[in-house]
Amino acid sequence: MNWFSILIFILWIYLLTVQKRGKLDFWYFITGSVGFFIFSIIWIEPIVVGPMQKAVAAVSGILGQLTGLYESYFQKGIIFISSGGTNLSLYIDFECSGIIETMAFIALLWFFPVYRLYEKIVVSIAGALLIFASNVLRIFVICFTIYCFGGEMYFLAHTIIGRLVFYACTITLYFYVFTKSQIIRQKVGAFRYEIHK
Repeated sequence: MNWFSILIFILWIYLLTVQKRGKLDFWYFITGSVGFFIFSIIWIEPIVVGPMQKAVAAVSGILGQLTGLYESYFQKGIIFISSGGTNLSLYIDFECSGIIETMAFIALLWFFPVYRLYEKIVVSIAGALLIFASNVLRIFVICFTIYCFGGEMYFLAHTIIGRLVFYACTITLYFYVFTKSQIIRQKVGAFRYEIHK
């Protein structure tokens, strides 16, 4: 944490208070979400990315052990796939940890005006766990594809199939957390039935 980032953080807080007082809800949401995400990546990501990499490798390894498709060396964040003549090692790196998607979700949620404080806490935890589970599922699908179809499927499995699975799960989460909740809690007009005698 350097002085420049602290100064920018103070300016961000001040800008948020101005937007809140001015009832500029849209700009408050945008400024808050983007700022929260950037500061999370700067200050929180270096602390949690290592444990998240190991956790993804460990939980993915449990699935690999149960199915016999691959082995996990979670201390190093490595998954080893051996199928026929194919031996392939996958390294769970920064991108595979799911930290960016988790931080983006939490940043959007905390400045989304629909939820109360206790709801934001619960939904943050549940959402982070669902993103984690989606990421584990993505790793499993990648390993399953490589195990079944060979090492030449690595690029297709990692770049397309795995991402489609992960983003399908994430879009479903975003729909329920943001879109559906907004529609349910939104008040549009008022309906009243009058009985004429």
